[in-house]
Amino acid sequence: MFKFCVLCHQSLTRRIVCADCWEHLQLQPQVIYKDDLTIYSAGIYQYPLNRLIQNFKYKQDVHYLPLFNRILETIDLPQFQAVVPMPISDYRLKQRGYNQAQLLAKAIAKKQNIPIWSPLIRQADHHQKNLTRAERLSGIYQQFSRCPNLSVRYRHVLIIDDVMTTGASLDAVKQQLQKIGCTKIEALCLAVVT
Repeated sequence: MFKFCVLCHQSLTRRIVCADCWEHLQLQPQVIYKDDLTIYSAGIYQYPLNRLIQNFKYKQDVHYLPLFNRILETIDLPQFQAVVPMPISDYRLKQRGYNQAQLLAKAIAKKQNIPIWSPLIRQADHHQKNLTRAERLSGIYQQFSRCPNLSVRYRHVLIIDDVMTTGASLDAVKQQLQKIGCTKIEALCLAVVT
């Protein structure tokens, strides 16, 4: 139970954030269709949501995770067979200490009572944050490959990521999942860049 708002530190009784901070998040749950992929999103990548995601991802502010889980609960999702967190490279995993998409996936998997499935690995990647769409697209499709000795397979899966910028990473993962037999693939992000 949280005693203080994770954003403004005001005293709380039963919530993760106070009503004022929740209102300031300006959540706008939406469904986007891009590259034959249905993408569920909680909001636009703008202040203060963008700052919270950046701190969660790059500054190890994992105390925002309950807030993000609460935000993801606002999205009405269909039932899936498995949740697929966006893979990160071993280098990024060592650097951050965790895969932020994996942490977000846990709450969705628990809510739907389905497994977290990691059938793909990501090769050493470069920061995508400040790249143009063309730069992101060149090479992104070669970054993902199938895990060796993959035995369990699911057909209807949900890819989880923190932010969708161009959609290139989601599309690359979708294509790899199709190659291993997934027939219905959708995605969920905390925020999308418009």
